[in-house]
Amino acid sequence: MEKVKYKILLAEDDKFLSIALGDKLEREGFVVIKAPNGLEALDLIRSEKPDLILLDLIMPQRTGFQVLEELKKDAELAKIPVVILSNLGQESDRQKAKELGAVDYLVKSDVQMGEVVEKLKTYLK
Repeated sequence: MEKVKYKILLAEDDKFLSIALGDKLEREGFVVIKAPNGLEALDLIRSEKPDLILLDLIMPQRTGFQVLEELKKDAELAKIPVVILSNLGQESDRQKAKELGAVDYLVKSDVQMGEVVEKLKTYLK
């Protein structure tokens, strides 16, 4: 019997990080859909219905906060777990993301890729 392949939307405008993290997730058996900006992320979330969203906050066209606000308005999409992966480490940013429905908040400089993958797995069980 084949293992279920979870679909993760990676919304990240940093090309290097997007490639590196995308490759790591794919090696771990995930299907990865990438969005280089917030607007594309919203379109892909609506069309692909990922199992989990890994969301940067500082992106062109729509910020991660704006993406979260949009998701919250749609009952079906609001159920998708969102993990923030951002350079913003202030408590006010963490609080705002949680209030908008993020299940976790990771600061890029504080986590390694392996830790990110392990965190995501906990939300997909």
